[in-house]
Amino acid sequence: MPGFIYLVEDERSIITLLKYNLEKEGYKFEFSDSGEEALKSIRKKVPDLVLLDWMLPDLSGIDICKQIKKDNRLKSIPVIMLTAKGEEHDKIRGFETGADDYVTKPFSHKELSLRIFSLLKRSKPQLNEETATFKDLKIDRKTRRVFRDTKEIKLGPTEYKLLDFFIKNPTRVYSREQLLNQVWGEQIHVESRTVDVHIRRLRKVINFDGRPDLIRTVRSAGYSLDS
Repeated sequence: MPGFIYLVEDERSIITLLKYNLEKEGYKFEFSDSGEEALKSIRKKVPDLVLLDWMLPDLSGIDICKQIKKDNRLKSIPVIMLTAKGEEHDKIRGFETGADDYVTKPFSHKELSLRIFSLLKRSKPQLNEETATFKDLKIDRKTRRVFRDTKEIKLGPTEYKLLDFFIKNPTRVYSREQLLNQVWGEQIHVESRTVDVHIRRLRKVINFDGRPDLIRTVRSAGYSLDS
């Protein structure tokens, strides 16, 4: 199951271990050892799931979870608390704050991986489906084929990745910079206007024969898959 996981943790050994194992499983992975920095990053680039240490040098995990859950843009993100606090009242406090799950240190990666998978499957089923649809648009990830109504659409590799990203996150508006990070990758250095070129190509192919445009341009903000 692909997905973007953000870790907030100040123990270097745990960061190294999770980075290795989660990237090996195919997840995109970013981390911070600062609560303040993590909140800035999460608001800028919204992850699919947050792994959150309870004890941090600045903000506590409880405070970070509260801020995530009161933000309308972020509140649906699943949060797993990672902590050495194993008492029942600590778990209750974490859940009351809005945490979706709770893993006590030390933990096995297999257990954590299963909990991540379970939460993502529940919160974002489109990440795990072999086929996904939006309106009359359908993408088959197993065969990498795309259809509108019953007509197959031929896409280049970048346009396919763009469409696959949009269909996982329909109606949400993404800036050019966010699309570059999510689709091209942060290590790929291209001009932000490159996004416009590929959006035009994608539009031209999927909006054939006068069909309604499914890609919305939001002035000064970016693009979304919308009707």
